[in-house]
Amino acid sequence: MKSSGTKPQHLVFLLFFLFLISACSTPSWFPIKKGPPHKAKMKELIDKEVIIIDRQEYVKVLNPQGAGGGHQPKYLYIPVEEYLAERDLYSAKMPRLEPEKDQIEEGSPTLSPITSVRETISTSVPISPIIPLKKKVLIAHFDDRTLSQDETLGDWLAEKLMKEMAQRSSNVLFVDYQMIKEFLQKGREPLSGDEFLKISKMLNEVFGIHIIITGELSGPYVFTTKGTKDQETASTAIMKIETRMIDTLSGTITKSLSAQNPIVPTKERGLFSDEKAKGKAFDLTLSELSRSLLRELNRLDWFCRIAKIEGETIYLNAGKLSGVKVGDVLAVFDPQRLGEKGDAKGKIQILTTFGTDASIGKPIDGNKPDALDILKFLERRGS
Repeated sequence: MKSSGTKPQHLVFLLFFLFLISACSTPSWFPIKKGPPHKAKMKELIDKEVIIIDRQEYVKVLNPQGAGGGHQPKYLYIPVEEYLAERDLYSAKMPRLEPEKDQIEEGSPTLSPITSVRETISTSVPISPIIPLKKKVLIAHFDDRTLSQDETLGDWLAEKLMKEMAQRSSNVLFVDYQMIKEFLQKGREPLSGDEFLKISKMLNEVFGIHIIITGELSGPYVFTTKGTKDQETASTAIMKIETRMIDTLSGTITKSLSAQNPIVPTKERGLFSDEKAKGKAFDLTLSELSRSLLRELNRLDWFCRIAKIEGETIYLNAGKLSGVKVGDVLAVFDPQRLGEKGDAKGKIQILTTFGTDASIGKPIDGNKPDALDILKFLERRGS
């Protein structure tokens, strides 16, 4: 009796152990992963492969245009809502549709087959700096060191800095700070610079972030001279912003920048002169800081990461928003050997872009890439 009673317990323990192993086989932070999510329980999706990218769900379907071969991708990734609304278009017998804007147009060069020669590609092949690919930047909450405890300017300052930089350059793609906090399951408390240092490499692998900008705000300090009967009240203001640029590839601080406004141009007179002077101090300081940050960003090489590999299908964490286009050719690099002479290991060509900012490529030369390899722009063959 005693021995027979332990068998169910052993069975339960074994099943629980197997569940833990299967649950841990894919990291929870992985950017592209298979379903089935809750929607896949629906009858229409029960036999479909569902991919989750940036928390959005996509159905993997055969490409209606790919049936005739050529340079069209074999599969497409359709948002779940769109698939459910028009799933007849993606049935087994699919009609040919007009080419979408993102697909390679007729007359574009076809994809080359994978070469049988597995030779390392020379890095003497120039990486073109002309194409305006966007670098992903995360501007975090700025630590507010103002004297007034009633004012919280850190979040407002970060948002204003993004707008200032966006007006000066179109080659920066800002990542939503709140989305990162939700992803990390953080509450209302802002993340510190030290915390970002620890997770910077992971954020690069998951979201493709190139640079994280953190910093502190001191001021604005207002100096007011009370007016007499013949003179108006006059105010000036000064503030200082100190920032650090975290390189997510190396996980280190690569640059520390400081900006401070000149005090004379902030002078204001009359009613609300103190508030007007503070506004000028903000504008002048942010203008100087944005120029300095953009100069540093322009010195960096653009790259993206391989998020996932399925056979000859390569998923990238950069797509339409980053400026990647169908037909682009990217060189593949081992992140552990980046910077060494002759370390390019292959080439891939972009088949399609999809999702918020993702794309799919196919190896066309050299060695097959590995997950989390780094890709740099080589040439543009599409439109």
